[in-house]
Amino acid sequence: MSFSRDVKEELSMHIPQARHCQIAEIAAIIMYCGHVKITAKDHFSIRVQTENLYVARKLFTLLQKTFKIETENVVRRSENKKRLVTYVVYVQDARRVLMAAKLLDSNLQLIENPPLKHNVIVQNDCCRRAFLRGAFLAAGSISDPHRFYHYEIVCQTSWKAEQLAGLIRSFEIDAKIVKRKNHYVVYVKEGSHIVSLLGLMEANVSLLNLENIRILKEMRNSVNRQVNCEAANINKTVNAAVKQIDDITYIRDTIGLEALSEGLEEIAGLRLQYPEATLKELGMMLSPQVGKSGVNHRLRKLSNLAEELRGSKEENYYD
Repeated sequence: MSFSRDVKEELSMHIPQARHCQIAEIAAIIMYCGHVKITAKDHFSIRVQTENLYVARKLFTLLQKTFKIETENVVRRSENKKRLVTYVVYVQDARRVLMAAKLLDSNLQLIENPPLKHNVIVQNDCCRRAFLRGAFLAAGSISDPHRFYHYEIVCQTSWKAEQLAGLIRSFEIDAKIVKRKNHYVVYVKEGSHIVSLLGLMEANVSLLNLENIRILKEMRNSVNRQVNCEAANINKTVNAAVKQIDDITYIRDTIGLEALSEGLEEIAGLRLQYPEATLKELGMMLSPQVGKSGVNHRLRKLSNLAEELRGSKEENYYD
């Protein structure tokens, strides 16, 4: 079972206690995956079609609890190779539902693009959360968080996308819109914002699961960064030691280490004897002991001397 399906299953079992929240969730489901039909004068019906059983179950449960009306529920199976199953919920006498959801005005005219801002069905914070839950159930999905973070709700029109994005942004969540073929997709990609959305929709079990995955991923990334950093430091140290040994060997073979000052000869000998030692360890071997900066200073002087000797040799060669 996918993470998105798990979230929808959890949301389908959450029934708001307040009637106004129930209506807000019903309104969202109708707006984002429903179709309203005028079957006769002043007679309206609703058809909601979905491939998710939990969405269909949630809708007819809400309709029964909120309006005490029965629905006609149909299961359809396609004849193609994919054998897709779709669930259709019909409401034959839908005027009361549409009026309550503010999708039908007092003159019994359908409201095609109902604005959400200042809309009575989402005037309360709890109702906005319920509406968001309904919209996600109707047309939303969420990616497997083990792979990447992505939350989206597909809208049929740019108007619906803008309205929904505005509602999500009212919770200080960065929602964006992208056009995909003939649809408009409201999406969120930031992991912490998706956690907030799950909390707003009251998918608390899914929220905890996502948080656990996020923590593990962050721990792995932190360990990987630390290992990479340590590996880079080791490589840097090894390369520096190899260069130092190469310089000291050149000095030894050219003028001899005995030609050096006592301090430089001592550190040169220790570096050749202990090629894997750190600067701190080399400093502790000296008598008297010297700090890392002092050791580094002496090794730099040896490197500069080696470069001078190489340069002098090249000049003599060309002379």
